Amino acid sequence: MITGYVIGESLRPGAVFAPGGLRVRAVRRLDVSASAADGQPGLWTLIEWQTDSEDVGGIADALAEALEPEHGWYADFTVGDERVVAFAGKVFRYRRGDAAGRAEAIAYGRSVGTPEHQLDWTE
Repeated sequence: MITGYVIGESLRPGAVFAPGGLRVRAVRRLDVSASAADGQPGLWTLIEWQTDSEDVGGIADALAEALEPEHGWYADFTVGDERVVAFAGKVFRYRRGDAAGRAEAIAYGRSVGTPEHQLDWTE
């Protein structure tokens, strides 16, 4: 089973993130106005999802296709001991604890404008 999150406001207008078997586990509204970066909304809709699908690449690609490229939005999830981080048009996959793999994803996030304090996904 794969479980992940996506911020509703991070999706491109008109985008659909709907891999086969996707189920919504919870939807939360968060006030992030104190830490939102320029151009980002102060309220975020956090959508927790899960799927029994084993198509890790397909799910990651669906996220990369659906994400808004502005402001360095990303979504991430884990599968076993693998971390998957999807930015608009780009996916990183590395073993959890792989400092070089994590650093590569973080460097890419910086290059596309992800605020430093948002490059904090857990291992």
